[in-house]
Amino acid sequence: MNTDSNREALAQFLLRLRSRGITDHRLLSAFEDVPRRNFVPVIHVSEAYARGQMPIECGQSMTAVTMVAKLVSALDVQRENRVLELGTGTGYQTALLAKLCEKIVSVERFRTLHEKAQQRLTQLGINNVIIKLMDASQGNNELGISDRIISNFSFPDIPRDFIDNIASNGIMIAPVGPPDDLQIVKKFTKVGSRLQVEDLFSVRMQPAIPGISKAI
Repeated sequence: MNTDSNREALAQFLLRLRSRGITDHRLLSAFEDVPRRNFVPVIHVSEAYARGQMPIECGQSMTAVTMVAKLVSALDVQRENRVLELGTGTGYQTALLAKLCEKIVSVERFRTLHEKAQQRLTQLGINNVIIKLMDASQGNNELGISDRIISNFSFPDIPRDFIDNIASNGIMIAPVGPPDDLQIVKKFTKVGSRLQVEDLFSVRMQPAIPGISKAI
């Protein structure tokens, strides 16, 4: 995709977001600042801002860019927040979140995805991100407390292992539902000792897989 075509595709994408009620100028600026073409597979560069998912390494898929916008918008990230991302993938959503928050920790179970995402973020000079190669499907005490948590894989039920990782007045966004059907993206907000749960919209995401990939 040449520079003019890329700018036109980005402009059309931003218009789509505004038409859907996503008008947060910080989020829109992040989409402008992070070149999605740097993260998509080479054969799909011309489709960087297309609506559908894209296959990536390790048998995984890259979330459609409009869905990324909905998920990140729902997370309501503030500049001073510490963010935990479950599932780094290509690192595109990681880069967007890095533009919005103070610090982000992203975890990935596939070594190939972990290394390539780190390379892309380094090339863009994004330095407030820590990417960890680890299994976070069942929670992990090493991850500490975060103001915002976002999961790029689905859980069969409420991810109770992560509830303790949410800071007071913090938010977690995660798809919940059967692995072979549509799931509901839920917004978990911790208010004191109470947990408020809000259903947002339907998605279809791959389920959490335990362990660190041995081969890839």
